[in-house]
Amino acid sequence: MKIGIGCDHGAYDYKEIIKEMLTKEGHEVEDFGTYSHDSCDYPDFAYACAKSVSEGSNERGIVICGTGIGVSITANKVKGIRCALCSESVSAKLTREHNDSNMLAMGQRVIGVEVMKDIVHTWINTPFSKEARHQKRIDKITAMEEKENESR
Repeated sequence: MKIGIGCDHGAYDYKEIIKEMLTKEGHEVEDFGTYSHDSCDYPDFAYACAKSVSEGSNERGIVICGTGIGVSITANKVKGIRCALCSESVSAKLTREHNDSNMLAMGQRVIGVEVMKDIVHTWINTPFSKEARHQKRIDKITAMEEKENESR
């Protein structure tokens, strides 16, 4: 799978660990930065990663900051993105099954690295259920997004 990944300085360490894990598992990973612990602005990296998913150059995206909140808000500003903020594996599983999330947000300061690895594994390996009731809800979200974009 082609996966984009991005973070700010508060999540650089975990991004590097997750990137290495995904690469070892055979995924193609595109790194949108940041590339150091130097202070930076999370929207720059979360947006670039989300845009790559929206435009189809990556199948899914993972964004990480201190809490995961800022990167999830940023990613969800991009048309077509369904970014879920997860701090445990049950939510990661359900957001794939029910919401067909195409991006995952997490926070380095709020979860441990082993939990983060488990969340990523769960999210990567859980398919969308394709049940009609879930697809109907996703279609409603997409229609709302389209309507919002038309009014701008």
